[in-house]
Amino acid sequence: VPAGKYEMTMNEALGKEVPVAGTYKLVDANPQGIVDVLLAPIDGLYNHDTYEAGAIDVSLFILIIGGFLGIVTKTGAIDAGIERVTDRLRGREEWMIPILMALFAAGGTIYGMAEESLPFYTLLVPVMMAARFDPVVAAATVLLGAGIGTLGSTINPFATVIAANAAGISFTDGIWLRVAMLVAGWLICVAYVMRYAKMVRSDPSKSLVADKWE
Repeated sequence: VPAGKYEMTMNEALGKEVPVAGTYKLVDANPQGIVDVLLAPIDGLYNHDTYEAGAIDVSLFILIIGGFLGIVTKTGAIDAGIERVTDRLRGREEWMIPILMALFAAGGTIYGMAEESLPFYTLLVPVMMAARFDPVVAAATVLLGAGIGTLGSTINPFATVIAANAAGISFTDGIWLRVAMLVAGWLICVAYVMRYAKMVRSDPSKSLVADKWE
């Protein structure tokens, strides 16, 4: 791979130097030794020659957020919250769909909720079945809710913040567009799932998994 570099300029808003678009040019090769290779990960976080911060701020932020989410998950607070919502809405089960999808969308847009949502499938399937829906409604509530939240990642530190930092822009740039995408996508998903849920409740034979029921 040919060696090259960008011209750098100080971004006052970010407090660090960022590359200038369109200034990439080839430079003479600069072979790296064993010591350089070993120091490369450290220099990526904090340059020991120039004393400039690299990705250390993002790394620490991710560690803090990850620790917080791990503690919250271990306490069972999220599971308890969903159980309380489902209990309060007995008899009005169709309204669980927009409420739960909003919660999952919040998880998606705040921290990119994905594999963290797996336990909720087993939690919601019996609840939705008891409400005379089908397993597809439970799966769609979790999958589409978390998915649309991640799609409109407003402040997701694992995607938006990292990408913005790499591009040398503030992660708040374009945030209102992402909010609009999130809200519009959530409304479409809620309308779709609620329409399907009502159809299944009125006529179970129209369920996508009707042939699997015993």
